[in-house]
Amino acid sequence: MFFRPRAAGSKEQDPAYEITPLVVSARTKYAMGLTRKDNDMVQVSITVNGKVRKAHVEPRLLLAHFLREQLNLTGTHIGCDTSQCGACTVLIDGRSAKSCTLFAAQADGSQITTIEGLAKDGQLHPLQEGFWEEHGLQCGYCTPGMILSAANLLSENPKPTEEQIREGISGNFCRCTGYQHIVNAVQYAAGKR
Repeated sequence: MFFRPRAAGSKEQDPAYEITPLVVSARTKYAMGLTRKDNDMVQVSITVNGKVRKAHVEPRLLLAHFLREQLNLTGTHIGCDTSQCGACTVLIDGRSAKSCTLFAAQADGSQITTIEGLAKDGQLHPLQEGFWEEHGLQCGYCTPGMILSAANLLSENPKPTEEQIREGISGNFCRCTGYQHIVNAVQYAAGKR
């Protein structure tokens, strides 16, 4: 049972200061594992940013929530929960995917790259450098997903045209930049390859 702490300076003998139960929703209890049984869980083994990560997860846990809440990789943003914005984009086996559309159990055995795993040996990835140099971000919320979508594009087409870049990032929304600086950033990265 959950309890609220006593108020500062409370009197132990005063019944007005009795510990009162904290109301916790069924969803919160389920998310905290308080109502689950071991047989409700699924074991997954996912290579994330080069490290094998094993966990027991509930079957309905979205990959985005697994990355953010269980692995603490908060660069995977959740913007819409409807797969429209692309802020949750990661690379799964080298291909961009919206992690809010997949269950963690579906990613079992996969290799996932998040924005945290893109830089190598302390050096920014050319796309990260391009976003910095070409001012491809403002608030930064869409940036991780935008960069990973662009990484997928450049892996398939190392020298894309402006039109191909715009098509390649079309599944990601940016509400700040107007996209031209993002296109410039991807062109910058393509020139560095």
